[in-house]
Amino acid sequence: MQVSVLNYGGTITEIIVPDRNGKFENIVIGFPSLEDYTGDKNPYFGALIGRYANRIGNATFILDDRQYTLPANNNGNTLHGGNKGFDKVMWDVIIESESSLRLTYNSPDGEEGFPGNLNVEVLFTVGNANTLTLDYTATSDKATPVNLTSHSYFNLSAGKNETILEHELQLFADRITEVNNESIPTGKFIEVVDTPFDFLKPKAIGRDIQHVPGGYDHNFVLNEITGASPVKLAAKLYEPVSGREMQLFTSEPGLQFYSGNFLDGTISGRNGHTYIKHAAFCLEPQHFPDSPNQPHFPSTILRLGETYRQTSRFEFLVR
Repeated sequence: MQVSVLNYGGTITEIIVPDRNGKFENIVIGFPSLEDYTGDKNPYFGALIGRYANRIGNATFILDDRQYTLPANNNGNTLHGGNKGFDKVMWDVIIESESSLRLTYNSPDGEEGFPGNLNVEVLFTVGNANTLTLDYTATSDKATPVNLTSHSYFNLSAGKNETILEHELQLFADRITEVNNESIPTGKFIEVVDTPFDFLKPKAIGRDIQHVPGGYDHNFVLNEITGASPVKLAAKLYEPVSGREMQLFTSEPGLQFYSGNFLDGTISGRNGHTYIKHAAFCLEPQHFPDSPNQPHFPSTILRLGETYRQTSRFEFLVR
């Protein structure tokens, strides 16, 4: 297994794993050059996302009786940290070993409107059994919302299939957060059973996608497992042609499943590929969208003296 990471945006450009015949291929999509990653057509390919992954409604929140205004970079809301989120900054690199590296970034007080000097570290570790683990930590000198994730776009067929609609997905989540037309949570939850969001048993991503306007781009509320370790099984993906399987474990309460709806054939990727709608999927471990404005959601507020921690592990198998 081989993983390649840019210090620009903490971007994963390669995850190379074997298929059932032992052929090693890259199962994340992306660009051929750094210039493409820094361009304005980059849909967050492989990047670290912060200071707040996903959306904050109306680009504003109130914390400790003070209102903060953020860049409104998505239909009047804030998406993925604003105009210059952690996906668009240079991270410092510390090589820990042949199989691990640590990225660090110091986000200054007021960056993209967020309070506090935030010190972030992400440790990438490749394990012997084809695993990739991301361990996140962060501290701040002032109370601030923090919600970090990684935004890799996967196609387990390594592009042999132009879309991921035949990938079989299982999500260990009984509910999703209900959202409005701008993908901002209403504060309510929807039970997934007998809806197009029911992935409690494995099914092809494309089976019910026509019943979801625009495709999947929703936060799944991960089931709590009594007595389990902090890192729980969140998702399984299987691609029948290659035989590749991916399992995702995370300490986060939510998982954003995005079915590549805004890929439209205008983005040129590696080896001359153009990425059409549903060419890849994202599974983004996270706290819930708009949590700073939803007091009954799990809190995303990090205070002085506290440490933000997250562990997410991707395991790659074959059948």
